[in-house]
Amino acid sequence: MALTICESPGCSSGLIAYGRGRKISPSALLKGSQLTQKQLADPDFTVLAAQELTVASNLLALTGHEADLGLKLGLSYQLSAYGLLGYGMMSSATGMAAIALAGRYLALTYTYVGMAYRRAGPHDVVTFEPAPELCADLQRFFVGRAMGATCRVLRDVIGSDFALATFDLAYDGEPGGKTQVLGAKVRYGQRASAITFEHAHLERPLPQANAATAAMCERMCAELLARRRTRLDIVSFLNEYLATHTFDCPPQLKDIAALLNTSERTLKRRLQEEGACFRDISNAVRKTRAQALIVEGRLSIKEIAQELGFSDVSSFSQAYKRWTGAAPSVTRLRA
Repeated sequence: MALTICESPGCSSGLIAYGRGRKISPSALLKGSQLTQKQLADPDFTVLAAQELTVASNLLALTGHEADLGLKLGLSYQLSAYGLLGYGMMSSATGMAAIALAGRYLALTYTYVGMAYRRAGPHDVVTFEPAPELCADLQRFFVGRAMGATCRVLRDVIGSDFALATFDLAYDGEPGGKTQVLGAKVRYGQRASAITFEHAHLERPLPQANAATAAMCERMCAELLARRRTRLDIVSFLNEYLATHTFDCPPQLKDIAALLNTSERTLKRRLQEEGACFRDISNAVRKTRAQALIVEGRLSIKEIAQELGFSDVSSFSQAYKRWTGAAPSVTRLRA
């Protein structure tokens, strides 16, 4: 399971909202992620997996590794957190149709967990597998979050009488952890993390079923997913990322590779396949940003140099003159 890009900023926004309830400031949770609250408020902004993992790690640390934190977080997610997908599920004909819709557009949700659904006689079983790339604490956190969110969605879509038959976690219990979820005792130390419930729950008509609305939501989900996937070519991503982040020093290819959870060699090959070079992209973006900031006049030349990751004004001035043929001060005078 490769961890590269989490398509929606809603994933990290949920962590921020939960942190607020624990009196943890957004700035503390965002520390080291290179994310801003303004970016998270933009539905078209792309959040990297590495960035959300940083926020999740901060939340764990700042809560003192609160027992079953991920599970509690997932249970707090309302259906509205899923946007169009949540509305489409609510408008589906039956619980089964809602589950099928969610499965088709799982990429629009916030998960770092593999999920598998199967029938077991009169019951349905959903199993949750952690991403092996994650450390043990984050594996447990994201499995718990996915399980809690799934339970909350099922309860919100099907109705208040929805109940679980079993709730199993493949982790040891902790003091202060959950003891019960939707009527089922939490069983720790099991072979797999899974929930079980009666299949009959999924066969009942949903109270807010509307075929036209469900079809409209699915069409819009398909369009949204297509747009997001289109944006994820490496060159487009690099242009967006380099243009919207501040750096302490000029970013290197190895830094971007680490952010995308891939190797430098693989990233270089993907750029070559797109006919691009990281240095050229980086220079072009920094040149454009530098020109815009100089003309804007809000920041001093020294502040612009710092904004773009240069160690001093001299280094920035030399690079700027190499890019444009003119010194920054000359460009500002002409503006």
